[in-house]
Amino acid sequence: MPKKKPFSAGRVPLILFLCQIVSALDVPLDPKLLDDLVQPPTITQQSPKDYIIDPRENIVIQCEAKGKPPPSFSWTRNGTHFDIDKDPLVTMKPGSGTLVINIMSDGKAETYEGIYQCTARNERGAAISNNIVVRPSRSPLWTKERLEPITLRNGQSLVLPCRPPVGLPPAIIFWMDNSFQRLPQSERVSQGLNGDLYFSNVLPEDTREDYICYARFNHTQTIQQKQPISLKVISAKPSKERPPTFLTPEGNESLKEELRGNVLSLECIAEGLPTPIIYWIKEDGTLPVNRTFYRNFKKTLQITQVSEADSGNYQCIAKNTLGAVHHTISVTVKAAPYWIVAPQNLVLSPGENGTLICRANGNPKPRIGWLTNGVPIEIAPDDPSRKIDGDTIIFSNVQERSSAVYQCNASNEYGYLLANAFVNVLAEPPRILTSANTLYQVIANRPALLDCAFFGSPRPTIEWFKGTRGSALHEDIYVLHDNGTLEIPVAQKDSTGTYTCVARNKLGMAKNEVHLEIKDPTRIIKQPEYAVVQRGSKVSFECKVKHDHTLIPTIMWLKDNGELPNDERFSIDKDHLVVTDVSDDDGGTYTCAANTTLDRVSASAVLRVVAPPPTPAPIYDVPNPPFDLELTNQLDKSVQLTWTPGDDNNSPITKFIIEYEDAMREAGIWHHQAEVSGTQTTAQLKLSPYVNYSFRVMAENSIGRSVPSEASEQYLTKAAEPDQNPTAVEGLGTEPDNLVITWKPLNGFESNGPGLQYKVSWRQKDGDDEWTSVVVANVSKYIVSGTPTFVPYLIKVQSLNDVGFAPEPAAVMGHSGEDLPMVAPGNVRVNVVNSTLAEVHWDPVPLKSVRGHLQGYRIYYWKAQGSSKRNRRHIEKKILTFQGSKTHGMLPGLQPYSHYTLNVRVVNGKGEGPASTDRGFHTPEGVPSAPSSLKIVNPTLDSLTLEWDPPSHPNGILTEYTLKYQPINSTHELGPLVDLKIPANKTRWTLKNLNFSTRYKFYFYAQTSVGSGSQITEEAITTVDEGKLAMASRQVDIATQGWFIGLMCAVALLILILLIVCFIRRNKGGKYPVKEKEDAHADPEIQPMKEDDGTFGEYSDAEDHKPLKKGSRTPSDRTVKKEDSDGSLADYGEGVNGQFNEDGSFIGQYSGRREKEQAEGNESSEAPSPVNAMNSFV
Repeated sequence: MPKKKPFSAGRVPLILFLCQIVSALDVPLDPKLLDDLVQPPTITQQSPKDYIIDPRENIVIQCEAKGKPPPSFSWTRNGTHFDIDKDPLVTMKPGSGTLVINIMSDGKAETYEGIYQCTARNERGAAISNNIVVRPSRSPLWTKERLEPITLRNGQSLVLPCRPPVGLPPAIIFWMDNSFQRLPQSERVSQGLNGDLYFSNVLPEDTREDYICYARFNHTQTIQQKQPISLKVISAKPSKERPPTFLTPEGNESLKEELRGNVLSLECIAEGLPTPIIYWIKEDGTLPVNRTFYRNFKKTLQITQVSEADSGNYQCIAKNTLGAVHHTISVTVKAAPYWIVAPQNLVLSPGENGTLICRANGNPKPRIGWLTNGVPIEIAPDDPSRKIDGDTIIFSNVQERSSAVYQCNASNEYGYLLANAFVNVLAEPPRILTSANTLYQVIANRPALLDCAFFGSPRPTIEWFKGTRGSALHEDIYVLHDNGTLEIPVAQKDSTGTYTCVARNKLGMAKNEVHLEIKDPTRIIKQPEYAVVQRGSKVSFECKVKHDHTLIPTIMWLKDNGELPNDERFSIDKDHLVVTDVSDDDGGTYTCAANTTLDRVSASAVLRVVAPPPTPAPIYDVPNPPFDLELTNQLDKSVQLTWTPGDDNNSPITKFIIEYEDAMREAGIWHHQAEVSGTQTTAQLKLSPYVNYSFRVMAENSIGRSVPSEASEQYLTKAAEPDQNPTAVEGLGTEPDNLVITWKPLNGFESNGPGLQYKVSWRQKDGDDEWTSVVVANVSKYIVSGTPTFVPYLIKVQSLNDVGFAPEPAAVMGHSGEDLPMVAPGNVRVNVVNSTLAEVHWDPVPLKSVRGHLQGYRIYYWKAQGSSKRNRRHIEKKILTFQGSKTHGMLPGLQPYSHYTLNVRVVNGKGEGPASTDRGFHTPEGVPSAPSSLKIVNPTLDSLTLEWDPPSHPNGILTEYTLKYQPINSTHELGPLVDLKIPANKTRWTLKNLNFSTRYKFYFYAQTSVGSGSQITEEAITTVDEGKLAMASRQVDIATQGWFIGLMCAVALLILILLIVCFIRRNKGGKYPVKEKEDAHADPEIQPMKEDDGTFGEYSDAEDHKPLKKGSRTPSDRTVKKEDSDGSLADYGEGVNGQFNEDGSFIGQYSGRREKEQAEGNESSEAPSPVNAMNSFV
């Protein structure tokens, strides 16, 4: 039998005729077959199951089917027959089942809402479509609602609800402002999946009046808008920081259900201050790598193509600096039915057997139901040839009456699948669809594919024969494909001939002859060659082609894979391409391509265009390297090197550089030895003992340096004793009983001979001991053990080798190891300088008890805490270090009216000694800090109530509070100042008999016996007298009266004349007496007030954006600035870069700043100028 295998896509047929029958599952729609072959209907196109229509357009419900004879179509609507002939708005397209409902002329889309199903029927059966649910899209308006403005304090959380109207399909939600600009979103502000806008915490910049939620309905291309929401954030003191809590979802746990294949979206949005960060994990598992995405600043976790394996518990974690909160979402993945094996069409011949298999899966497991010709199989006419076994229908001994269309329905609570598959029982003898006597032409040594498209029922068997009397082709060189095609993998000349395809089944036989011709391949026997030509000359490329004599080749020349330039300089003469007067642009790749109807070959060559050779010019280059190096006069510590210079290449040699290599220690590494003038060819070189020298020379001119010469012969100098001793000798103990001696050893070049060692010697500096010596190897450290603690030593390290010793070295001094000091400083005294500064004195310890290098004294001091155990465990000690032998120091930055404790310790290189006895001291009272807060509540017509919190740092016993206040008029000028004293035990005070509808400014501070503390300021307005306001509203607006307008015009004309007169007088040297009037009418109430008498300057409101008048000291941003009385430690102890005088006092001075007052008059007291008079009427 011929070898059979599926058709290989890798083998490309040269000529492919018609379509081939890949399987017997369908009747090919070949025109020659359609005339007399029947086929049950097959649905080829239908509308989606959930069909949302645009109510503004005609409704088109698709249903297309094929079959023989062509099927007829009918429809059901909501389960009953839909008679389209009775509805003038409904038509069916000719030759199709597609419905067109003309609602544009007269009709409503809602009238045709329902469930539609199409049936395509012919004599062989009936196929049905899915249930098509037709619903018009809806984009309803928002319901009218009154949205109250929202006012929040800085730092609070907020959720702005969207709650869009329910549309079909659901709307896409986004937030914009009145200018249709999207509102910026961040980790702090973001939109949830439900469309609401979430604020983890609000900031003053969130204040706006146009938070607008928009709903976009894509199907109808409409956008609906919610009423704007107004938000005002009060930029007062921010809310207290707080750990995260979830805004959505609520509680600690929630459930989520999603369908297989969909996108799983999990959301967690948290509020807190500072803004929380969201993290996601899956309990007992990991998140899928390639399907996990984070959206909305990681507040939304999305997993695409979700499957049952993605079920489980997912945890979102919200964190900020104050804590974390968790929420667990239990995810269950359900599944609508999906195919495992969908039923396939069957084409059987009478008496054959077959099966229809319908297998689907889902969660829950889908129920399988069968229909035949659109009718449930349980009530359909009985067919003895079929047997139903669950998801399989078994057919045996089918007859022509067994032809039908079967429907498989797999459904569960999440959806359904419907598939049509027909059983077509045909008795047809074989037919060959390939045209008779087709000629195939193939190039030798390539595959040949001979076509034999066929049809028959039962499925025919195919055989191929070569020649008229040949036997069936059984050789391995032939491959018979399932679609009837014969493949010759490597066609040869002897493959030429006639081939016969024979198709057989039990009903008959058919055959067809085709012809195969094998052609010689096209070859380029003379290829173009690479060419280099000079500009302006001529070049020729040759390309000779050999081909099959029955094929006519076409020769084409290309340049850089494109057409040749349209230029008369390019000409083609038989086998040659000629280019004359070659230019630089002609350079590139030239290709000769030979094409026949069966094959194509090509060959390429590169053309390089060069300039004509110029007149030879002198070559300037670096010198050639010197050569012929020779060593003479070889002595112990010198040698003479001689060489011959190379060519200087037209630039005189300026110098020679000589380098050496020590082949014994650093082979391959060259070092600089000497430089000599470019006129010399010899050099006397100084040498070191015990070095295996090689030399090389380089020449240098103005162009550069030559490559090195060849190396000279080697010269080994004799060994000698070392010339020098180690450097950087030190002696320093690491333990109380040792002395570590270290040094920088000699390098190999400095050893002067083999066997380099060191003689290490030491003795106590102040004793009469002899030197102790030891010889060690070539190391850099030696440790002397058993030494007394911190004793000075004299140390020497001497080099030696196998030849002898280096010169005697000089002794250096070191010390054995230090130990902790033994004695604590005594007689510690404390002198309190003021409420924040104290001076400490102590007696020095004996130097012998220090047992090391005295580095200084260290003071530990701390403030007494409350009586609770918790506070006592967390005492914060401060440290100041005073270098050297100082016996006093200053403690800055103390808290007034507090009890402190301190002790003193001596410090050496090893550490601290024992602490002195604790000494306690008290700091006197100081001035308090500003009150913690000041609020004005319960404003009435003539009264205001003030509430405050005491100072956070009273720094003593409060004696009283001072309240000063003054009114502010409509021109922002301050009125007379009222001064009140309030008992220290009060935190609330009511001011009565105030003016109605008047702004007041308040200055409030606390006092101790020492003096007044920092002040806090606030402003408030008494309420408006409604009776007077109503009366004023009933008065006539005089600005609209004619007599008033005429009067204003006259006044303006008078002012203009006055200005002209003033300008003339000023130019003549006259003086305008403004200064005298200012001096004469100065108002003492609004003069700048001095800091020492507690008075204040003029008022300027920051909200009006007006500059402060001269003398004003009120901050324009109303910020309450507190004076910081704590001294910085950076001004004192050396642990924080402090500096001290010899007596330990701080170099810096305490000095209060006093701003210079301007000696200018108050602006409100100036004489009314004509311009001001004009402005007063505007």
